[in-house]
Amino acid sequence: MAVFVALGAFLMTLAGGWTAQRVTDRRHLVLGLAGGLMLGVVGLDLLPEALRAAGEEIHGVPAALLLFVAGFLLAHLVERLLAVRQAAHGGEEHNGRTPEVGLTAAAAMVGHSAMDGVAIGAAFQVGGGMGTAVALAVIAHDFADGFNTYTITSLYGNARRRAQLMLFADALAPVVGAACTTFVTIPEAVLGGYLGLFGGALLYLAAAEILPEAHHEHPARSTVLCTIVGAAFIWLVVGVAE
Repeated sequence: MAVFVALGAFLMTLAGGWTAQRVTDRRHLVLGLAGGLMLGVVGLDLLPEALRAAGEEIHGVPAALLLFVAGFLLAHLVERLLAVRQAAHGGEEHNGRTPEVGLTAAAAMVGHSAMDGVAIGAAFQVGGGMGTAVALAVIAHDFADGFNTYTITSLYGNARRRAQLMLFADALAPVVGAACTTFVTIPEAVLGGYLGLFGGALLYLAAAEILPEAHHEHPARSTVLCTIVGAAFIWLVVGVAE
């Protein structure tokens, strides 16, 4: 049942990526929307869940928040290291960005989607009602995941084919994750720590890369509005899921 439900997440992710591909003539609006979606996912979905699951404190600070900061710093470090490595080997950059960073970020999105599938499977192990509620929440926000995966990969100068492959991997990941729950159970504390780490990395991409690029050539009020709409959409999804 969990794998069957995860197929809905598969289709919703593809729909999000397809939408991102079809609005390339309004790239600044796409990036503004993607930034808002990512901000909403981090602040309204990932962090609250991480704090709930990994509730212990380390030297007076919740472990999830420490990992959140670590994820932010790790994303910054990885981007700088890849950029230096690319320059040292004479590689090409796309508007000052290295394609490997986009692929790395997209791979992190794929990993997150796999964990979504694990969450669906684990919820169905608890009960049918719990599984249905979690599945609806995952399916609803997987549209944003697909949208962001394609946008991030393309933003860093990767070819359209690469972006489509990463989108397909992101769509398939929840199905694989749900299937894995028939063999493996992930401790809640470990899952919470992962969500905090991933949330920090995602926020870095939104604040340091996606939104500045959105306003670089088109500092329009419509771009800001798209960012607000993206964050509000995630708020709506979270509210419905609760």
